Amino acid sequence: MQELRVVGVRVELPGNQPILLLKETEGERYLPIWIGAVEAAAIAFEQQGVRPARPMTHDLLREVVRALGATLEAVNITEMRDGIYIAELVFGDDRVVSARPSDAVALAVRTGAPIYGAEELLDEVGIEIPDEQEDEVEKFREFLDQISPEDFGAGSGSGGA
Repeated sequence: MQELRVVGVRVELPGNQPILLLKETEGERYLPIWIGAVEAAAIAFEQQGVRPARPMTHDLLREVVRALGATLEAVNITEMRDGIYIAELVFGDDRVVSARPSDAVALAVRTGAPIYGAEELLDEVGIEIPDEQEDEVEKFREFLDQISPEDFGAGSGSGGA
């Protein structure tokens, strides 16, 4: 397993599809994962320090984990099956819960848990960005600094149940 860090979330045009971008901490490979707007907003909110008026689902999950006396030790993104990424929440004592990578990362950024990607997965779908494209990554980071959670459609609506 390779440790990954969250580079950020952006919206891929023209389809307005959010992408979570992870990068190896000790390497050059990036792992792009297309995710839903709600999960994108949850990750972006936490990265930007935005506190919504009411807790989001991932905030609730963090509090439930704490209330049960558990600690999220790691998030493992293990494989891709039929074009779908598979992740695990690792709680220790061999307690592992299957999760969508977007939900797992949203919880990891709230708890400070490390995120890992399977070496085989990174070999299969990881991408390297050549030096001449590094300015594109910098533009991506600048984009992340300027985007607001409302750009993902979060914050609109009545707040639900």
